[in-house]
Amino acid sequence: MINVLEAGRAGLFTRKNILPNIVAGAVVGVVALPLAMAFAIASGARPEQGLYTAIIAGFLVSLLGGSRTQIAGPTGAFVAILAVITARYGIDGLQIATFMAGLMLLLMGLAKMGGVIKFIPAPVVVGFTAGIGVIIWVGQWQYFFGLPAVAGLHFHDKLWGALQALPALHGTTSALGVLSVLLVLFSNKIAPLRRVPGPLVALVGATVLQAVFQFDGVATIGSAFGGIPRALPSFSLPALSLSRVLELIGPAFTIAMLGAIESLLSAVVADGMAGTRHDSNQELVGQGLANMVAPLFGGFAATGAIARTATNVRNGGTSPLAGMAHAATLLLIVLFLAPLAAHVPLAALAAILFVVAYNMSELGHFARMVRRAPRADVAILLTTFVLTVFADLVVAVNIGVILATLHFLRRMAASVEVQQMNEQRLGPELARHGLRELPAGMLVYAIDGPFFFGAVENFERALAQSHTDPRILLLRLGRVPFMDMTGLQTLQEVIGKWQKRGVRVMLCEANDRVKGKLARAGLIEQLGGGNYADDFGQALAAGAA
Repeated sequence: MINVLEAGRAGLFTRKNILPNIVAGAVVGVVALPLAMAFAIASGARPEQGLYTAIIAGFLVSLLGGSRTQIAGPTGAFVAILAVITARYGIDGLQIATFMAGLMLLLMGLAKMGGVIKFIPAPVVVGFTAGIGVIIWVGQWQYFFGLPAVAGLHFHDKLWGALQALPALHGTTSALGVLSVLLVLFSNKIAPLRRVPGPLVALVGATVLQAVFQFDGVATIGSAFGGIPRALPSFSLPALSLSRVLELIGPAFTIAMLGAIESLLSAVVADGMAGTRHDSNQELVGQGLANMVAPLFGGFAATGAIARTATNVRNGGTSPLAGMAHAATLLLIVLFLAPLAAHVPLAALAAILFVVAYNMSELGHFARMVRRAPRADVAILLTTFVLTVFADLVVAVNIGVILATLHFLRRMAASVEVQQMNEQRLGPELARHGLRELPAGMLVYAIDGPFFFGAVENFERALAQSHTDPRILLLRLGRVPFMDMTGLQTLQEVIGKWQKRGVRVMLCEANDRVKGKLARAGLIEQLGGGNYADDFGQALAAGAA
């Protein structure tokens, strides 16, 4: 259900809830201010475009999404791919790709795919998140140390170029960067600043120093971008063409997939903190509409921001009103305080991203998984991490998911058992049906587990162990939860093969779902009358007849 309607029915727009949510939204807006500008610059956009994205997307996701407390805007997870898209296609290409990604997210939500996207394996998520953290960290060396621009689209090119340029670092810029990192991390230890977000303390502190002392050679928002305009974003339609759309389908799909994963992960975190339950499909719809509208007003890709969402919940945000207040706070800052941003050192924003990258990488969790997880999961984790850093995020996620799926299928196939049931094992069941032994010439096999394409080999191997043809082959399907087409085809071939050898084939105990598939595939008809039974006792009686 849409956020606002669901929150209204839950009674969250009463007078006692309005003020706490406005306060929470204002706090989140202050936290989002430096992050929005930093993520924009790291993505190859102008700082005000990050603010426009946070304002527009933040408001629309809160209004139309599926999580009461979700805060949306530019995020660190996007930086790695948006920077590449901007470098290759320009800022207009990034905005077109964002619009197309929004349309994809909208269609995914309408197609009820929200529940599917949440099932990304943990090693894949941790691997690509850690990889993104490394990319952001290295990508900010230029601004943090005051290095000359480094050319190259690939990580290894940028890393090598940055390492070669390190001896030429700018001392004052580096000192401001180090000071900003310390303020982000430890300003909460100072009593008067305990309740002020660390990134804001770093931003204001470094800006005041630069404004007062006017350090030579320190790059600022003013020197690099000419400051931030004190105005509302203007509406502008992107220059769409068929060739441009086809060129940007790949990048758009990348943005859509990462946006879906990130927003739903953030919604899950919010649910755990606030005790709520989000609507994943509606969340995708809200994210899709937000990403379609944001580029029309100068913005770019946005998604649910885990850190800002957590800040919202911790400060008392319980309804979409908090997210809207966050957007309104940023709008007021743009309209009344934008000229002050001209003195913001880019080193301070890089320092904030250093801390964001470290938090994203979850080094402790990453190391624990490497030490303690099963070897196959460790291989998936490291493969995803390496591909994220050195290849491409979507390639990394796709290959990680494929490897995890193949590993899961191998384990599932190994867990499926096809056992020959001799009279000793069947003794109690035979006794219940008044029998001491199986009907003459009957061979019984029980299949335990899903009968899908991965389990076919086990089934065929088990049947091949019968060196003499029985009079009757009875297959028990009571513990088969489902069959896929490969399983059905294999069963059909096995039935036909044994029937040609003069063996009577019988099936029994299939659940309603499996039985329906057997009937639709024509297997019950192929068996012939009296060769399918709903329970084991009926099968024994039919076999003895």
